[in-house]
Amino acid sequence: MKVLPFEIPKTKNLGLIYQEDRGEFFYDKLHQHEEIQLCYVVKGEGTLIVGDSISEYKSNDIIAIGGNQAHLFKSDTSVIKESFMISLFFTRSSFGESFFELDDFKELNAFFNNVTNSFKVLNNKNKLEKYFLKLKKSRELEKFIVFIKMLRLISYSEIKSLSSFIYEKKYTDNEGKRMRDVMDYTLNNFSKKIELDEVADVANMTSNAFCRYFKQRTNKTFFQFLLEIRLEHACRLLKKNKDLSIAEVSDLSGFRNISNFNRKFKEYKQTTPTSFKRS
Repeated sequence: MKVLPFEIPKTKNLGLIYQEDRGEFFYDKLHQHEEIQLCYVVKGEGTLIVGDSISEYKSNDIIAIGGNQAHLFKSDTSVIKESFMISLFFTRSSFGESFFELDDFKELNAFFNNVTNSFKVLNNKNKLEKYFLKLKKSRELEKFIVFIKMLRLISYSEIKSLSSFIYEKKYTDNEGKRMRDVMDYTLNNFSKKIELDEVADVANMTSNAFCRYFKQRTNKTFFQFLLEIRLEHACRLLKKNKDLSIAEVSDLSGFRNISNFNRKFKEYKQTTPTSFKRS
């Protein structure tokens, strides 16, 4: 299976593709596809990486991922043993090059403008969840009608953008494998000490070449990326494991110095670990 680029399975001549992902975890390899992905996380939680952003996803999240935006869902199986997500895949030209350019669909421009950077929907979620669940029992035409209603509702909803950086070029197969290996290594080893030459070796590059390569494709240094992975993990531990001390959370998240953990946490989260835990 190709990681980057990644083709969405299409068994019929359809413009709108409906998919359910159910299992112990979601597909957790870095990948991109030309289709926009509009998804509802029915059950599950973990880390979401989209473009240059690292954030948490959880049950009942509704997320829109832009076409060709490299992304992955890293499920936290220690919290929820089964993950379930409903997704719709489509492009702006799925129903014809000029379909969504018609004046009839002007109301949907906000959706297509915002999805370039990917986003989470913050309100109107109850109604959108009902739409997603209705899709399962709907025929193709009914799915399309519900889909248009969803886009219209989202266009008027409050959202939170996920990525501030778009890498314009599509990944080749070799680049895709390289970035996938780097992401896999980082997500599986972030709680340990990671040296630059180790991760450069995973990418099969010199340290200097890897630093340039990673920064060009993610708009951040590798160690900034690693820091954000560690901080997101710390946030989940603080929320879910109230019995852990701040020192234990620091250690489990890959920080070997608690004062550095406290300083970086406050810098990125605008609050201290202790205050975050209390709230």
